[in-house]
Parts: sequence; C-alpha cells; structure tokens
Amino acid sequence: MSEKRLPHRVAIYAAPDPHSVWWKRGSEWLGRCAARLCALPQPSIEGLSAERFAQLTADPRRYGWHATLKAPFRLAPGVGMAALREGLTAIARDHRSFVLEDLQAESLGGFLALRPTAPPAPLGLLANDCVQRLQPLAARLGEAELARRRRAPLAPEEDALMLAWGYPWVLDRFQCHFSLTSALDELAGEQLVQIQRAAAEHFANLPPLRIDRLSIFVEASPGADFALLDQWMLAP
Repeated sequence: MSEKRLPHRVAIYAAPDPHSVWWKRGSEWLGRCAARLCALPQPSIEGLSAERFAQLTADPRRYGWHATLKAPFRLAPGVGMAALREGLTAIARDHRSFVLEDLQAESLGGFLALRPTAPPAPLGLLANDCVQRLQPLAARLGEAELARRRRAPLAPEEDALMLAWGYPWVLDRFQCHFSLTSALDELAGEQLVQIQRAAAEHFANLPPLRIDRLSIFVEASPGADFALLDQWMLAP
C-alpha cells in the first residue's frame, strides 16, 4: 500500500503463516481468508443452519483470523505506513518467537474464543510492547469512537486505558484470544453446547501454535473487511 493511499485503520495482530494449517483452520471456521481475500466454506454444525452460523461469525470474519496485539487504530496526521513498518521492524527484532499451547474454545464476554489456558510471559511482553511503542503513531480517538467504546460499559480503569492507549483491554486487562463468534446472547443452551463442541473438534489435533511473526492488517475504507498486508518475523 502506497504512502499516498493510507488505509482507514491499521491493526497489529498475532496471526499464523498464511500457508500454515492454523491459518487454514481458522480461516475456514470464519468463512474468509484475509490473505487471499476470498470466501471459504465453513464447517457444518449440528443444530445450526449454514446461514445462522454465517451470521454468528460475521464480526470476526470481517477482522480475519488473528489474536489482537494492538487493536485497530487510525494513523496520526503526518504518519505514514513507512513509520509503522519501521516501528514493527524494531519490535520484531526485540522479541523471540514462542509457542501457545493448550488452546481451548471457551466463552469470553458473551462470545466464543480460542484461548491459551496458560498464556506464556513472552506473549504479554509482546502485546505490551506493540501497544506502548506504536501509540505515538496513532491518532487520538474521536468523540464518536469514545462513545462507541463506552457502550460496553467500561470500568474506570478500562476507560483510563482507552484514553491512554486507544483500547480498554490492554496491559493488565489484556486477554489473548482468537475470536470464533460474535455475541451469542440469543443462542439456545443446546446450540451453545453444539457450537463450542464443533469448535473444539475443528481445532483438535493441530501442532502447537508458534507465534513467530507480527502482522499488519488493514481496513482500506470504513467498514471494509480487514486484509493481511504484511508480516515481520520475530527473532528465532
């Protein structure tokens, strides 16, 4: 993407190699590949129609298969993609790759997510570094963005984190997760069981997930699907 055509927003994610089985399984679950920018057939789930499952995965499908390190943000005035790439190059150089083990499909804030049962220390250090070192490149949140975030609602500590870092769930509120669904509030009990069981089966028997790269995803225009733009390898 050229400096003259900046994306509406950028995000820094932990995402697997687009040629890996982890990327394939995650993208199939969501129904879209954010690298090839194409739709994918989703797994069938007992008790849920294909249309209903597509609705329940609409939000994470737009963002692509990932775990968030620095949530989507607008670049500050005068900041271009070259500065972001430079920042990511420096961060990647300062962190070693690590493995996420024992990922489990579980409820998180009303939606289903794949989460490590025991997040390793290097994960939190990497996320904190992305949040703090890249913040000078980010535009301040506008009133509309603040109001949208505050619909949650937020605890005072979370609101303070949002004002400082552009997102409420960072630093000591960070919870690593790969989103699997949108909110499941309206789903019946048995359907909840079925979709959680299907997720467990879909991601079973995979090798340990190695986090060995940082990824830039971009939202080209407001509301557009996020696309994988580039990746930086962490130190071996």
